[in-house]
Amino acid sequence: MWKNIRVACLLIVLLIVAVNAYRDQNQDWNKPINILLHPINADGLASTQQYIQQLQYSDFAVVKQYLEENSQKYRGKSSYFIVQVGRELHQIPPKMSEQPSLLNNILWSLKFRFYAWKQHQSIDGTPALTLYLNFYDPKQTKELKHSTALERGRIGSVNLFASQKQAAQNNVVLTHELLHGFGATDKYSLNTGEPIFPIGYADADQHPLYPQTEAEIMGGRIPLSEHKSKMPNDLEQTVIRQLTAQEIGWMK
Repeated sequence: MWKNIRVACLLIVLLIVAVNAYRDQNQDWNKPINILLHPINADGLASTQQYIQQLQYSDFAVVKQYLEENSQKYRGKSSYFIVQVGRELHQIPPKMSEQPSLLNNILWSLKFRFYAWKQHQSIDGTPALTLYLNFYDPKQTKELKHSTALERGRIGSVNLFASQKQAAQNNVVLTHELLHGFGATDKYSLNTGEPIFPIGYADADQHPLYPQTEAEIMGGRIPLSEHKSKMPNDLEQTVIRQLTAQEIGWMK
């Protein structure tokens, strides 16, 4: 009898995992898409705390507009996005290992999922995707480590600068990771950071090819020459190309 109960419990757990995995990989774009943003004072500085306290929805309204306009372009009708600034959290998400490997990546993924589970509260509702925004004062931290997001689990850890001057570029990084959460893949070289031709270019058919004036959002940077690129200033300098749209389910 107890064996049958254990087997039944295991089957229920596997069913829940399977349902969640299917949901994570099959977003219904006809329903409202709730994006929850949790700010975090990642460096513990008073200046960073001051920046976080003045954050509001309007700081991320351009992300909502960008996603809705692009969904309209590819789907023929706009998906409706709800972007919410949630509770400030006081625990930083686990960081990826300095020595990446399959085992280290798996361990980090499990730790990150457990972190997200611990942070979730009933008042957060059931967001389609949750991003943890780790803010750093740019006067103290000159370079941010790579952000990351998981499609299975729909969670992301995003490193941003606590500066109004960096707000527009913050939204580029945020949107890049947000699209990862819905299944988009990176389109830049992990070794060099340069966009991959042609999939990482906004206009791969441009003549002459360089300099480009926009970035493919998952390519991350604007190619200026074969080996040189720059970060886009804002979302207006980025585009979502067909491959990215296909990966997230906006077109077949």
